[in-house]
Amino acid sequence: MIALSQILKRLIRQGKLTVIDPDGREILFDSGTPGPVVKMRLHTKAVTRKLALFPKLYLGEAYMDGELTLEDGNIYDLLDLFTRNIGWGKRNLFVDLGDFVYRFYWFFNQFNPKSRSLKNVAHHYDLSDDFYDLFLDENRQYSCAYYKTPNDSLEQAQVQKMAHIAAKLALKPGQKVLDIGCGWGGMARFLAENADVKVTGVTLSKNQLGYASEKAKQMGLVNKVDYRLTDYRDVTETFDRIVSVGMFEHVGVPHYKQYFKKVKSILSDDGVALIHTIGTADRPSPTNPWIQKYIFPGGYIPPLSEVTPAIEKAGLYVTDIEILRVHYAETLRDWRKRFMAKLETVREIYDDRFCRMWEFYLAASEVSFRNSGLVVFQIQLAKRLTDLPLTRDYISEIEENELNPARVAAE
Repeated sequence: MIALSQILKRLIRQGKLTVIDPDGREILFDSGTPGPVVKMRLHTKAVTRKLALFPKLYLGEAYMDGELTLEDGNIYDLLDLFTRNIGWGKRNLFVDLGDFVYRFYWFFNQFNPKSRSLKNVAHHYDLSDDFYDLFLDENRQYSCAYYKTPNDSLEQAQVQKMAHIAAKLALKPGQKVLDIGCGWGGMARFLAENADVKVTGVTLSKNQLGYASEKAKQMGLVNKVDYRLTDYRDVTETFDRIVSVGMFEHVGVPHYKQYFKKVKSILSDDGVALIHTIGTADRPSPTNPWIQKYIFPGGYIPPLSEVTPAIEKAGLYVTDIEILRVHYAETLRDWRKRFMAKLETVREIYDDRFCRMWEFYLAASEVSFRNSGLVVFQIQLAKRLTDLPLTRDYISEIEENELNPARVAAE
């Protein structure tokens, strides 16, 4: 407890934290400045030692296992308190402890051959269909939405996201589009239905494939949307447009060069690609070990400095980059509120530990986008400089006139 107390004493510069140790003693860490006010109880001496040794992993595990409980505030408040004090763009003892050894493990875990990619995808995405329906929108968009106002509903913001991406693709009727990592197929169906294009969606999740195919059948889109259980590395056809939403985080740094070379090789000469991915404004650093172990094995969030060199080496032009700043935080807020409202149902599907694991994941992700430098990159790519309009005004024009979400929703 002495070591953990010294770390927390140096860490807390905003808000107030009270820790009840395993012997029932209360230790107060009061910054004297405004911020979250939280009281947590540590139930065993073992968890106290673990938190002092490697908090990035053991904080989540302690909450999952019930060895850390909250008496004032909730897990979101605790994580908000910690991430506000840690900040981003700097190093902190509470963050760095244990990182040295973990970096070696993380480096080797970034290699994602096809067999490992399939296993990693199944770990997260092949959960119960009923589970995802509890907190996602009606199209099962499991990626950052696009909030034009703070009052937008999740459904509205997800339609706006799809329209925004579609506008950036500058689609023409009859074009062939590839959706890499198509998820439950919502993006592909949106493009096929609203832009008169034919879309091939590839996924490594059997559950997602089954859902997407059935949904396309129900909507009468089987002649315009083709979903496949295929690794993107095995695609050989040529496409006029390529879109990828929320998949690049799973590619792995050693495979960036291969990824963009594949995009170039299957993109037509006048083609356009749009990569939508989580990124960081911070310097490169390993994936959070708790997220790596329990949520997204093989996942990684890169800064632009790691992505753009691979694009340059592939011989593609970066024609536009947009940074979506707090949009994912707002998305995660909506997901977390829906998840917590359906907590009893989740408990019936899985168990208490699973509930705490996902509550921790959603809360940790949200505060990371609010306090820790996480953002979303939308990177537009092309083989030539002349195949898109001279200014980016066309994006808003297409959104308003051709893909207006209000009109799309009404139809």
